[in-house]
Amino acid sequence: MKSPGHPITALSLTLASALLLAGCSAGAQDSEDSVAAEGETIEVEDNNGAQQVATPPASVVALDNRTFETLSDWGVELSAAAVSLMPDTIDYIEDDSILDVGTHNEPDLETIVAAEPDLVVNGQRFAQYHDDIASLVPDATILELDPREDEPFDAELKRQITVLGEVFDKQDEAEQVIADFDAAVERVEAAYDEDQTVMAVTTSGGEIGYLAPGVGRTLGPAFDIFDLTPALEVDGASDDHQGDDISVEAIADSDPDWILVMDRDAAVAADEDGYETAENILSASEALSGVSAVKDEQIVYMPVDTYTNEGIQTYTEFFNAFADALEARG
Repeated sequence: MKSPGHPITALSLTLASALLLAGCSAGAQDSEDSVAAEGETIEVEDNNGAQQVATPPASVVALDNRTFETLSDWGVELSAAAVSLMPDTIDYIEDDSILDVGTHNEPDLETIVAAEPDLVVNGQRFAQYHDDIASLVPDATILELDPREDEPFDAELKRQITVLGEVFDKQDEAEQVIADFDAAVERVEAAYDEDQTVMAVTTSGGEIGYLAPGVGRTLGPAFDIFDLTPALEVDGASDDHQGDDISVEAIADSDPDWILVMDRDAAVAADEDGYETAENILSASEALSGVSAVKDEQIVYMPVDTYTNEGIQTYTEFFNAFADALEARG
């Protein structure tokens, strides 16, 4: 005869096992939820080597103006940024929740501390503050993807987008941005005739500055990307943001077939008294009136926000405009 205690003991064991399994399951779920809440970390390469980046980053500070349009297009929320440096073509300037670090001339780096970032997208004009930022937010990853001088400029623009795509899980979007850029480059390459000479200039303060092939600010790399034939080359040329001090007469004497133009002041001084558009400055220059590019209306202007929005999208837009002009004359 079985003891009446046996069924009770078996039931107790069954209940205890069920509770134990439930507890383990709950513990495992809590652990998974904790990992999900904390996110993951990936390793990417930037200008300073391997960087561990939380993805998706919970708090982002953006200081590199080459990245503003990309981050905005991808819907990345910013805790702080160099809002004062942004052109009005970037939606972030309408977001009052973003702490403004100011411009590189007088930055408020303490604002970055207040944002408690785990990622700072640094570079360009703010690259000089890397060490200061690192000391202020030692637990944050500082990502710098400026085009490196010893690498092809177009490849560097694409590298920047590729890495950002990995960080923000926007690989498909990054691939599309690169595809659009490559398509614009291919159009220019197909339409440009190497027998046509090219001059690059910038306008600032009502003056025309010479932008040297290869090194000239913003437009210099176009000569390397497309193997453009320079109308004029001078010794000791620089990447000065106002261009080199070459006389307008010297520019005119080179008689370029094409003139590529960056209006520096359009991005930073368009609202100031006395501002003149690049188009007005060039058309009013008596010295340039007989130049082939002027007579044939073969002048191509970069987007007005270029000086403070120098990312890959800006170059894609400009290269397409250049291709349009070349194809129209072909």
